[in-house]
Amino acid sequence: MRCFDLSPIFASMQPLKVIELFAGVGGFRLALEAVKNAEGGAAFQTIWNNQWEPNSKIQHASNIYVKCFGHEGHSNEDIERVIAVDFTSIPDHDVLVGGFPCQDYSVANTLSRSSGLVGKKGVLWWSIHAILERKKNPPKYLLLENVDRLLQSPAKQRGRDFAVMLASLSDLGYAVEWRVVNAADYGMPQRRRRTFIIGYHKTSELYTTISSLENPFDHILSDGPIATALPCEPVIKDWPKEYELKGSLSEITNTFNAANGPSQFENTGLIFDRRVFTLKTKPDYLGKRITLGQVLQPVDEVPTQFFLPENQLEKWRYAKGGKSIERTSKSGHKYNFKEGGMRFPDPQNAPSRTVVTSEGGTTPNRMTHVVEQEGRLRRLTPTELERLNMFPDNHTDGVSDTRRAFLMGNALVVGVIAKLGQALHEAITTVTEPA
Repeated sequence: MRCFDLSPIFASMQPLKVIELFAGVGGFRLALEAVKNAEGGAAFQTIWNNQWEPNSKIQHASNIYVKCFGHEGHSNEDIERVIAVDFTSIPDHDVLVGGFPCQDYSVANTLSRSSGLVGKKGVLWWSIHAILERKKNPPKYLLLENVDRLLQSPAKQRGRDFAVMLASLSDLGYAVEWRVVNAADYGMPQRRRRTFIIGYHKTSELYTTISSLENPFDHILSDGPIATALPCEPVIKDWPKEYELKGSLSEITNTFNAANGPSQFENTGLIFDRRVFTLKTKPDYLGKRITLGQVLQPVDEVPTQFFLPENQLEKWRYAKGGKSIERTSKSGHKYNFKEGGMRFPDPQNAPSRTVVTSEGGTTPNRMTHVVEQEGRLRRLTPTELERLNMFPDNHTDGVSDTRRAFLMGNALVVGVIAKLGQALHEAITTVTEPA
């Protein structure tokens, strides 16, 4: 079994209690529970988790999670129902983590029959908000992940959704920092861009430290956990932005960037007390890098069904190649659909492209990875897809190859969370140590 070393050493302290929402197959848990204290004990302990796939008769991700981590503390129910009818089953915790689903994000509407704000039905960001709002002892720390386009959503009002999220967290007493990260920029084997968010509640000493800073940009460029874990430097031509998010959540929903100019959120930033500090940064990393070729299994370990049939090679070349096709819209308007060519097969001397949910399909298509090995072309195996996300080999074993690929297309790169968990734990330990 092959896996990556995600076990740094930290100063001794009791494990931070974690709940994991939208848990998938447990990427957050794998990363955080690899963090150790100075005695080799756990720095984080997952005490409760929730994974529910709506409209799915078989709960594949939940079943794999239980296979890997056991039934204790596992919830396989709609999180909105848990909050509505069984809220007390969600234990108090120190850290809330999750890669919340990215559809429609965070539109807020005032309800005449409600004293507060709720989101559209099915917008699961508000499940996180509800837990933070209703807990008498809310978690001191948040560690969240979402797609990179979150900062640009929606297309007709860029940045609005992120503004609602940040304002709502600020109103709940959190300082929040974010960074858009491409995992490959920090030596990991896959080019996968995601937005990572860390929150600090006002009851934490880290919040006190942040809110008293003379220059908050020092935190997001050098001193904070994200900067410590994933070093960066400012893009010189970009000037830092400072402004205040004003208005109620419904007002922000209706008016933020109503003229639809560029998003007001750069790829790096911090907010506390509704004050936003944001700037564009670039990675500053000179360490080792893992390539696609390094995660490949020996050819004699690859089942025959992953090799491309000779009679389909031309279809694969066409799918991967550049093209210009005349199409007709529903209104009868003719236009040229253009698509650039892709490397075929995929180069093995660099990190892979982003793993997508359709990787397991056998039909020739544009997005599935194809590699050449000993003169033969083939798709990637589920084990190789796991390695690209830095999961242990066979973590998703027990379901079909197609489903395993789908689950990895929805997963995160474990190594990024491991680095962030390391830095967050170290920051908490340092700030809470007696003088």
